[in-house]
Amino acid sequence: MHRRAPFALAVAVAVAAIAMSVAAHASVLDPRGPIGHADKTILIDSLAIMLAIVVPTIVATLGIAWWFRASNRRARHLPEWAFSGQIELVVWAIPLMVIILLGGVTWIGSHQLDPAKPLSSPVPALEIQVVSLDWKWLFIYPRQRIARVNQLVVPAGVPLHFSLTSASVMNAFFVPQLGSMIYTMNGMATTLHLQADHPGTFRGISAHYSGDGFSDMHFDARALPPAEFAAWIETIRGEGQALTAARYKELAKQSVNVPVTSYKDVDPELFDSIITLALPPGPGPATQRAGLQKAAEH
Repeated sequence: MHRRAPFALAVAVAVAAIAMSVAAHASVLDPRGPIGHADKTILIDSLAIMLAIVVPTIVATLGIAWWFRASNRRARHLPEWAFSGQIELVVWAIPLMVIILLGGVTWIGSHQLDPAKPLSSPVPALEIQVVSLDWKWLFIYPRQRIARVNQLVVPAGVPLHFSLTSASVMNAFFVPQLGSMIYTMNGMATTLHLQADHPGTFRGISAHYSGDGFSDMHFDARALPPAEFAAWIETIRGEGQALTAARYKELAKQSVNVPVTSYKDVDPELFDSIITLALPPGPGPATQRAGLQKAAEH
């Protein structure tokens, strides 16, 4: 009975991993923005191109095996056969065409979906600064001078210009239904342009392992109608607490399952101070800090 427990546990873990993978891919295949739709198109086109050779190959393999079975007296056996230029042409031409088509799709898509390329829209883009911390996300709205922890709120139908950095180790920002995962790195900024076409709530995740609290480093991305987004801004300005340097340093400490928190009166230079390391990176584990402090004292 006890011997079956490890096997059952392994099966449960495998099923959970498959379920999580299916859920993530389902989000990618259920886009809610122009970049997400373009990503889905590339995935489907690439799959169709590959299936164009995979399916006939499988069918041909099964057909050849059936035709040249031992009981089929009509099959011609040519034991002295060695080479056919026509067969060689087909064998090499089809994979070559597939590679060219896949390469073309990837090349064109890479340029069209360049994360730094602004989206075409008559509406000005909303500036959002993203900081990955241990293990939480800080979203700063510099023009509105507000910030939000572990929840991204945006107006639907408005282009979004993200500037991203990390106040700790390298991480990855990803909202699958909006598209385009991008990395955050300490001491530098990356750029990403996205848009949510319609109101809704979308799951955002950390797509790069970053330590003990990685599994809880997710957030909701809420797309609101523009009028509701404007009202939300005013609400935060009236209810949030000021994001001072002292509060930021406290926020930068390692913590998990941090509740959604709002800040007002955010310094518009805060993001640049994080990038230039004027504000130091997160302090890391408390036990490590204590050990380093003792070492320094001795």
